[in-house]
Amino acid sequence: MRCVIARFPFDLTKSGVLTSMKGVKPEPHTGESVLIGRHHYPVKQVGEVITRQDRRDFTSGEVTRAMARLGFTCRSGHEASPAAHAPTPLETASALLGSPSPLEL
Repeated sequence: MRCVIARFPFDLTKSGVLTSMKGVKPEPHTGESVLIGRHHYPVKQVGEVITRQDRRDFTSGEVTRAMARLGFTCRSGHEASPAAHAPTPLETASALLGSPSPLEL
């Protein structure tokens, strides 16, 4: 499949991407990621490996679109690492003050 990443045309295939990423250790990711084989890779890491360009030269959206068109599963940052519920200031204050005893009500 022909795609343009950072204004350069690339002929990518699913098997070519699998071969390129074989043996590459996934970096920790907090944003968008791509499932390649059994590993989730940050989109920018995948783009750097398959294009041999600096990560600053392309956007994560360009790589995500290309990987999705090849049939890879892409995830947004919110899906990739579910964040724990951060307490609101009211919840924090309530926890610090404690709950009222039944006699005080």
